[in-house]
Amino acid sequence: MCKSILSLCLLCYGCSADEDIDSTFPTNVIVSSNGDCLWVPPGLFFSTCKIDITWFPFDDQQCKMKFGSWTYDGSAIDLQLKMDGGDTSSFIANGEWDLIGVPAERHVLKYACCPERYIDITFTIHIRRRTLYYGFNLIIPCVLISSMALLAFSLPPDTGEKISLGVTILLSLTVFLLLVAETMPPTSDAVPLIGMYFACIMLMCSLSVVFTVLVLNYHHRTPDTHEMPDWVKKFICEWLAWLLRMRRPGCSNICDKRRSSKVRTPDHEMAGRSSRSLLANVLDLDDDFGGAKAYCNGVTIENGGLAVTELSSGGASYQLKYILKELKVLTNKVKSDEEVADKCNDWKFAALVIDRLCLWMFTVFTIVSTMAIIFSAPHVIV
Repeated sequence: MCKSILSLCLLCYGCSADEDIDSTFPTNVIVSSNGDCLWVPPGLFFSTCKIDITWFPFDDQQCKMKFGSWTYDGSAIDLQLKMDGGDTSSFIANGEWDLIGVPAERHVLKYACCPERYIDITFTIHIRRRTLYYGFNLIIPCVLISSMALLAFSLPPDTGEKISLGVTILLSLTVFLLLVAETMPPTSDAVPLIGMYFACIMLMCSLSVVFTVLVLNYHHRTPDTHEMPDWVKKFICEWLAWLLRMRRPGCSNICDKRRSSKVRTPDHEMAGRSSRSLLANVLDLDDDFGGAKAYCNGVTIENGGLAVTELSSGGASYQLKYILKELKVLTNKVKSDEEVADKCNDWKFAALVIDRLCLWMFTVFTIVSTMAIIFSAPHVIV
């Protein structure tokens, strides 16, 4: 009767065992009548695996654990697979990782040091990260913050908070990026998927601040400091405005009619009508000029024409000339103010067009980048 059994010298290649658990602790061996022996020594092994964070947090990781004899070759110990993978019946579910499988492979290798062949069994532990935590705490807040960045283009420039909103959103994204960096292992082998997404959103927020500065620059320009170039009028105020279905506020078909009436009416006739209406308001004349003549202290209005006749009194004639001179100055002042206001409104309208263009551009960019990240991931929700 045999009283001793050969103990197998099996090691885990590249693993470190726990010092508190001795795998050589003497345990009983179950010997069957057919000669089969079952020996299950205790063991706790720590393996170092290379982590691929390319698809973080939608990543899968595979860790290989190689078991074989360090002393005996294949002629002495022949390791065979009893089943295709490891036994996971006692596996306890983890809140961060899901165990996909533990496939096993049998290898017969020949090393350069020895002519014998050595047999090993390699187990591949395939785990997948559960993304619900990262999606709820990182991705969804990032999408909401990036959506808030679009509101900066809907904010009126006169509020003075457009740049403050953009910078605040940029800082909040930086904080989220720091949180992502803390949850990932420090490696430079690859850029994680969520890192690229945060970089795209931060780039969008940075560009939104730049375009906001441009919008505010255009909005507060005046004819005294900047003359609007022709390409700005043609490209921004006309072509881009037409492309974005925008129309100058207060300028509709009435403006078109005014333009057409200005084309049909001579300049001197328009000037006469303007002076006539202004003089009529000052002298409180009747609105119905008809075809008759109206006399007011030597001022004759006939058939829409204006003529100043000599008064019998020299003082009255001087006062009338003085009034007409002041009316002319007032008319020129009003006309000059209207031209300045129109030019200022041109700059404000150009700023409004750029604001609307940026709103559409960054909205499309946010949607496309978010969809690209979602659909490029191997899996989304686990």
